[in-house]
Amino acid sequence: MTKETAIRLFNDNKIRVHWDEEQEKWFFSIVDVISVLAQNSRPRKYWSDLKSKLKSEGSELSEKIGQLKMKSTDGKYYKTDVADTEQLLRLVQSISSPNAEPFKLWLAKVGYERIEETEDPELAFERAMETYLKKGYSKEWINQRLKSIEVRKELTDEWEVRGIKKGLEYAILTDEITKAWAGITTKQYKSLKGLKKENLRDNMSNLELVLNMLAEASTKEISEKKKPTSFDKNKEVANQGGNVAGVARKELESQTGDSVITKDNYLDIRKKKRLS
Repeated sequence: MTKETAIRLFNDNKIRVHWDEEQEKWFFSIVDVISVLAQNSRPRKYWSDLKSKLKSEGSELSEKIGQLKMKSTDGKYYKTDVADTEQLLRLVQSISSPNAEPFKLWLAKVGYERIEETEDPELAFERAMETYLKKGYSKEWINQRLKSIEVRKELTDEWEVRGIKKGLEYAILTDEITKAWAGITTKQYKSLKGLKKENLRDNMSNLELVLNMLAEASTKEISEKKKPTSFDKNKEVANQGGNVAGVARKELESQTGDSVITKDNYLDIRKKKRLS
C-alpha cells in the first residue's frame, strides 16, 4: 500500500475538503470520513462516541480538532468538525472497519521504514531514488535533488547553531532566500507552478534547482563567517546568500534571453522535450 494509493481512498465525492491558503493545509470533514470508512449510518454519533473514547484514553487529539463552515446536503453551510491530514491519519487508527485497514497497514509500513532509516540513513536516499524514478524523473535530476536535500540539511544545521527555531522562523528565512534569488516569494513561486501542498523543489527545473542550491549553500557559508547573533541578522544573511544566486540568475537570463523561473515543473519540461 503506497501513500498515493492510501490517500486516494479520500477521493470520494462524499467527503468535503477545504484548502487553507495561509496554513497550506487540507482539512477534511471528520463525519464524512467516518461515514465512508466506518460505513456507519450515524457518523455524528460515531464521532461523538469516538471523541469520548479518545478523551478517556488520555488523547488530546479531539481537543485540537477545529471547525469550519461546510456546505450540507440542504445547500446551507454549517460548522463542521475538521481535521488536517496528520490528525485524520491518527483518527483512522481508532476506526474499526475493513475500509480503514489499508490506511493502518500503510501507516505501519511508513513507521517501520522510518525506524529503519534512523538506523541506516542510506536507506532513505535509496527509497527516495526509487520513488522519484517511479514518478518519471531522470537519474541526473534525482541525483541533483538528493544533493539539494544535503545542502538544505547543512543550512538548517547552521540555523540551529544560530538559535533559529524550526517552523515559522525557518519558513521566514527560506522565504527571504527565495525572494532574493528568484525575485518572488515562496508562496508566489508555488502559485506560479499551480502547487498547493506539493514540494516546490520537486517541481523545479534543473536550473531552478541548481540556483536554489547555490542560494542555500551561499547562505550557509556566509552565516558561518559572519555568525549572526539575532533573527534579524540571520534575515540579512539569508538575503545576502540568496542574492548570490540572484545575480547568477539575472546574468544567465541576460545571456539566454529566457526566464529561469518557469510555471512548468520538471516532469512537464521533460515531457515536452520528448515530444518535440
